[in-house]
Parts: sequence; structure tokens; C-alpha cells
Amino acid sequence: MHYYEVAPNQIVRPGSSVFTYASKQPLSIGQIVLVEVGKKHMVGVIIRTTKQPSYPTKPIVSVIEQTPLPAQLLDLATWLSEYYVAPLASVLQALLPRGLQKTRRPRTKTAPHASRARTNIVFNTEQQQVIEAVKTTSPGTFLLQGITGSGKTEVYIEIAKRAINNGKSAIILVPEIALTSQILAEFSHHFEDILIVHSTITEAERHITWKEALDSADPRVVIGARSALFTPLKNIGAIIVDEAHEPSYKQEQSPRYSALRAATILGRFHKAPVILGSATPSVSDRYLAEQSHRPILTLTKAARERTLPPTVSLVDMTKRANSGGHRFLSKQLLTQLETTLAEGKQALIFHNRRGSASTTLCENCGWTAQCPHCYIPLTLHSDRHHVRCHICNYQQTVPTSCPDCGHVDIIHKGFGTKLIETELKKLFPKAAIARFDADNDPKETVNARYGELYSGAIDIAIGTQVIAKGLDLPELRMVGVIQADSGLALPDFSASERTFQLLAQVVGRVGRNEHATQVVVQSYQPAHPSVVCGLAQDYESFYTYALKERKKGLFPPFTHLLQLTCIYKSETAAIRNAQLVARDLRNKLHNDITILGPTPAFYERQRDTYRWQLTLKSPSREHLINALGFVPTTHWQSELDPTSLL
Repeated sequence: MHYYEVAPNQIVRPGSSVFTYASKQPLSIGQIVLVEVGKKHMVGVIIRTTKQPSYPTKPIVSVIEQTPLPAQLLDLATWLSEYYVAPLASVLQALLPRGLQKTRRPRTKTAPHASRARTNIVFNTEQQQVIEAVKTTSPGTFLLQGITGSGKTEVYIEIAKRAINNGKSAIILVPEIALTSQILAEFSHHFEDILIVHSTITEAERHITWKEALDSADPRVVIGARSALFTPLKNIGAIIVDEAHEPSYKQEQSPRYSALRAATILGRFHKAPVILGSATPSVSDRYLAEQSHRPILTLTKAARERTLPPTVSLVDMTKRANSGGHRFLSKQLLTQLETTLAEGKQALIFHNRRGSASTTLCENCGWTAQCPHCYIPLTLHSDRHHVRCHICNYQQTVPTSCPDCGHVDIIHKGFGTKLIETELKKLFPKAAIARFDADNDPKETVNARYGELYSGAIDIAIGTQVIAKGLDLPELRMVGVIQADSGLALPDFSASERTFQLLAQVVGRVGRNEHATQVVVQSYQPAHPSVVCGLAQDYESFYTYALKERKKGLFPPFTHLLQLTCIYKSETAAIRNAQLVARDLRNKLHNDITILGPTPAFYERQRDTYRWQLTLKSPSREHLINALGFVPTTHWQSELDPTSLL
């Protein structure tokens, strides 16, 4: 009889991750098995062998997968559980696909769903130096800081080629599903049968792709969002994280891991280089790279010859003279749009808010339409004639009269991408206009309509952050930003950084070839460093400014953070328990921990619950981990290393 410690992928009891089981047949560490826990059957992973215990053990019910998970992936699971203080079961849920016991048909090999003109890659001197540095420097993490249009993707392709030629696999992470089509189209000219992993593929597709990777004897290229990192490849030769500054690389549910940190560790286990590529690296990642004395690789020149930088116009919206007779579109922006469309070219309009209007109110008594579960203003979606909560998705029809005073003077203030779409359709009725935001149906997303965007069939693309990132559109000649400073009002240490990154990225959608391009940016705070540096794509000046601000406020990278949130049905209970825990922590914790709060969370009420939070700061991450031992396990959520405190 053989004995094994098996980790089920469901939490059995707090503090217990593995249980001992017996098997008549010898099995391998990493094999996925079915075990009995109480009266339930659960999927589990064999973690290690062990001796016969003094107590009776249950037998392993069956083996689900003969091929064991790679040892490096198991090591990563253990690291994630320890580093983020998360149950191993939660980590395994993130690592393993659902429906492991189901029988699937083999994957049908398909060509990429967006084609691009094939180009022969000719590297400039900077690109060659980056590729050579990755090849000759000891494996580890490299920050690749390259301006928009500097040819980072071509560098990624060459690094992946070298891995494949050495008999090793490559993983390429993208922050958004929207970018999968573009990078897949570029990689498909150089690699056959690429594996794609992201959240919109079906459970069956994910399982089939996962199993194909697990059983494959050949090196593979995997492209996908955050979870693609957990593809069970035996021998990884390169991990590439594109647009590495994006907050979507941080998982929002347990285990609340950073894909950048996880990629670094997985690369270490495989002795493979990890490339973090970005035109605007996060302040913390840049500082970390400097402190670790790893090479910071730079691309400072456009990859294409004869590239013309865009002409950038900053419109001060506090000056009435700049109004184009329109409440949110300046005359400069409208004039440039007319010129671009007259030339038969494409324009992109960016605004960081979806919906038609952000507030619905009664002009007579001041009543506002609020979510009854979250107590935040409901957003008007005029195309569907309803108002909606952007937290819990509560919806109701647009009120025709005030429920408080009965008056019919209901007005809608503020504006979002849907209202911009409506207005531009009135102004430019012949233009092909498409909106891209979180309200899109699956057939209307950037990923689904990438071919139309790339060919220029869409004249005006309107959208939120999803269109500001990484897209390379040859027919694009103009970018318009409706309200450049909209994110600066958020009470968060990363607000100015996020605003800078979005502006630098959206400006970077043009100025990528020999054609003259225009950027028109509207702002109510035109002198703010985030706006000035973002439009100039001046990373170094912004980095210097942001570091000073972070040091002054003692925020990352100069401290570690732990965010604690208590969630109760009543406001009184939330406040009382937050105060009790805060008092307890102040009495028991190491004196280098600063406790801020308790305060109401940014969204204090969500889905019929009240949320209050504490923010803990310490120069020692270990001390913050120890602090978790004094936090109740019920009614409380915790997040180590939050990228935002909202």
C-alpha cells in the first residue's frame, strides 16, 4: 500500500490543506485524483508521498489525469498559498480548469480570427541589443521599457522563437481579452497551432486546451490573459507579460495574486527569462527593478522608419471660448474629427466612463435615482431605456416622474460613452461609428470586431480603457480625449499614475508610422503633472514626480500595504466591528505598523451590505502577514499588496 498527501480543490476546514489517502498502485506527485472527503467526492492533487499514518485512511477513489502536473506549477501553487496567505484549495481552483472529470472532444485547430499583413521583421539596433541582453544575461526578470510603437511585440516574437528552437515553451500574457486578437494575428505568422487561454472561452475549450498542454511532448506557445500563466507546460523557456503596468494583472478574488509576481516566481522555477514589457511601467515595478540591480532594457525609438510623432493639442475646458457650441465636445475636437473623416481616415474617441449619463435627478426637489442595494447613483443607459447600478447590476426603467414629489422634470447629468456615441451619430450621420466598453455584447467587443478596426471599416471608435491599450491600427489618424483628468478626483494613491498611464497609452495609438496624426485632449486641469507628462509621453518626469509624492505619503514602493474590509448587513455592525478590530490590532501589533481607519469603503454599500475598511502600512511585509492572525475569518476580507485602495 502507498500513502499520499492530497490537496482537495475545495476548502474542507480552515488551516488544513492536505489529507492522507492510500493507494494500492504507485502514483506520481502532481497527479490529479478523485478523493472522498466526508460523504463528498472532490478533485485533488497529490502533493507528496508520506508514511502510513497511525489512523485509518480512505483509499484514493480514482485517477483523473495520468499525466502529473509539472513540478514547477506545483511549487508555484505552494508559493502563491504562502505568499498571499490564501488556502491552497483556492489556489488550485485558479490553477485547474473546471469539469476535469468530463470527457471532451479534441480541439479543432483553427486559423487566427483576425488576419494582418505579414511583415518580415528587421530589427533596429536597440531591438537587437534587447534580444542579446536577454540571451546573454542570467535568467531572471527583465523590465522592458519601450515607448509606444518601439517594436516590443517583434522582440517578444524573437524571444519566443529562441525558446521554441531550444525545445522550450513560451507564455505570452496580455492584460485584456481585447488584445488577444491583435497579438495572436502577429504571432500566428511565426508559430503554428498557438494555444489561447482567456475568460471568454467555454469551460470545455479551456479544459481541452489545458489537457493538450499537459499531454504535449512538443514545446508550445500560449497566449492569453492572467490565467494563461497556469497552463501546465513541462519546460518553459520564456514568460512575457505585455502591458505589464495594467491593474487587471492583479486578481480581485482569492487568491488575490499579482500575475507579475507569479510570473517572476514561475520563471525562477523554470530558470527562464521573464519579460515585463510596458511603455509606462508602474512606479513600484520601475523602482523594484532599480533596487534589484537587474538590467532595465529600453527601446527609445520608433521601430518603423520615417515615423512622424503626433501633433498634440491640449484644450482648456475651463475657458468658455473653447466650447464648440456643445456641452462636452470642443470646437477643436469637432473640427479635427471633420477633417479626419473628410480624408477617409479613422478616429478614436476615449472617455473613461460608460453609459449615457451618470446622474438622474428631479429638478424640482433634488431627488436622485439611487441603487437600493448599493446607494450609489444609477447610470442612464438610454439605448436600453433603463438606469443601472455599475456595482451590482440592479436595473429599472427610466423614471418618467419623481417618486418623491411627482414632478415630471427629470433630468440626466454627466455623460458616458453611449451619450458620446449618440451625439456623434447626429453630427456625423454617414460615419461608421462603434462603441467599445464593458456594456458590449460578445459580438461587439474589440476582440470580435478587431478586423474592422484594423482595416479602417470603422470610422470612429468610441470607448473606455479597453481601446486605450496596445492597439496598433494603420488607418487611425486622430485620437480625441473627452476629459483627460476624470480619474484624478479619485481618493487613491495610484490615481495620478493611472491617469498618466492612460493618457500616455491613448496618445500612443497614433504616431506609429509615416502619416501625420493628431491628438486633441480636453481637460479641466491642463497643468496637472499627470496630464502634462502623459500627453508628452514623458515617463521619466512623471516617475520622478510620483516617487516624491509616494515617499511623502508613505505609499508603495516605500511601504507594504494590507487592506482589511469588514462586511455586514447593517451599518452599525460594520462600524462597531471595524472599531473593535482596529482597537485590538493597535494593542497587539508590531510598532512599525501604521493603522489608518476605520473608514467607510469607497463604495460603502454594495449588494445590501455595508463595508468599512482598515489600511495597514509597514516596511515589513512579514509583519502585515502576522497581523492577519488577529483578524476574524468571518465577515472580513483581506488583500496584501493592493494596487488601489478604492
